Amino acid sequence: MKDAFPGLLDRRRLLLGGIGALTSGALAAGALATPARADERLKTKARIVIAGAGAAGLATASRLAQRLDGADIILVDRRREHYYQPGFTLIAAGLKPVSYSVSRTKDYVPGDVKLIEEAVAEIDPVGNKVVTESGRAVPYDYLVVATGLALDYGAIAGMDLALVGKNGIGSVYAGPEAAAATYSEMSRFADTGGVGLFSRPATEMKCAGAPLKYTFITDDVLRRRGNRGKAEIIYAAQNTGLFSVPIVSEKVRMLFQDRGVKVAYNHVMTALDPGRKIATFTTPSGPAELRFDFINVVPPMRAPQVVRSSPLPWQSGPFAADGWMEVDRATLRHVRFPNVFGVGDVAGVPKGKTAASVKWQVPVAVDHLVASLAGKTSSAAYNGYTSCPLITRIGQAMLVEFDYNNNLTPSFPGIIAPLEELWISWVMKEIALKPTYIAMLRGKA
Repeated sequence: MKDAFPGLLDRRRLLLGGIGALTSGALAAGALATPARADERLKTKARIVIAGAGAAGLATASRLAQRLDGADIILVDRRREHYYQPGFTLIAAGLKPVSYSVSRTKDYVPGDVKLIEEAVAEIDPVGNKVVTESGRAVPYDYLVVATGLALDYGAIAGMDLALVGKNGIGSVYAGPEAAAATYSEMSRFADTGGVGLFSRPATEMKCAGAPLKYTFITDDVLRRRGNRGKAEIIYAAQNTGLFSVPIVSEKVRMLFQDRGVKVAYNHVMTALDPGRKIATFTTPSGPAELRFDFINVVPPMRAPQVVRSSPLPWQSGPFAADGWMEVDRATLRHVRFPNVFGVGDVAGVPKGKTAASVKWQVPVAVDHLVASLAGKTSSAAYNGYTSCPLITRIGQAMLVEFDYNNNLTPSFPGIIAPLEELWISWVMKEIALKPTYIAMLRGKA
């Protein structure tokens, strides 16, 4: 794929050597896990089923395989292709090809882990089994649910995935092909101008900074083409803030103000009229319509139906409506079914729907599971750590890291300031993140 921003190429090359050292430092700072020696592995005949073979499921399988000797570890997922989802934004920016985010699931499955290439159709935590789409019952002693989440495009009246890449409609989340189609529409908009409309849903969502990133990217592409004056950019926020961490929200507000991005607060999209190019929102004062020439549609996100229809979701509270799993936020163990864990996007915890969260959640859940097999207890705890390389223009980003209490938790204090737009933070996103992600899948980070 031709580089859409050739001016960045030389700077990339200059930093490639240095970023390797920085990435190594990140791993040494607590990310790197040395596989257990054979004589340290716990001998067990336990049957462990992992529902879902995305980032969280694969990372869990790798870590369990490293720590257990003789266990029957089974991954259940029909997906053949693995998607590197952090790359979708780069594809939608015109910086990476579709192939950048696509690989094969089986390439990350440890040799002693079984893969059943079927969808999970039922989870029965009372009977200690899952049932696949073909009706095959798979019993377990321990279950790790890593099903990810579901993009509920159907909740937006008039929206259909077939519309992505047509009539100014984009959606970065829908997959690598959709991200590329989104770039085509955004690029056309950057050439012609008009109204660019960006929003996010009122539900919990994966990588909540992604809608902001794409707003910033579109603004930057317009400027690079000399057409920013021809465009109006509107960000429809689902509430009165722009980011869940107040200090980051204020920083984004200031950047939007500086760059002329208008904000419509308390706007939640409910309908789309592709022909009229009108999006309808609920607001405190009633329905509101906003016109667009380009729109990035971000759908509501919920737990997959197989989880929502099981006994595993929260029964009450803020995570109940969308079916997120009722897990202890520190241990990721299910509150009512102690031999069940939930990791990744499906976990009903206050933070943590990013790949960075998976990196820290999985070792905690695995440590508690292995301790249970050994008849011991674990003190490992997940503190809500998540990370958002918040792109603010092509070539710059803020590396925002935080925990359950909205404390900023920078990995490189004194080197990378979390609220500064830096080239090095961009490089972390564009170059360093993917190798670290792949190492995570293999249980090495």
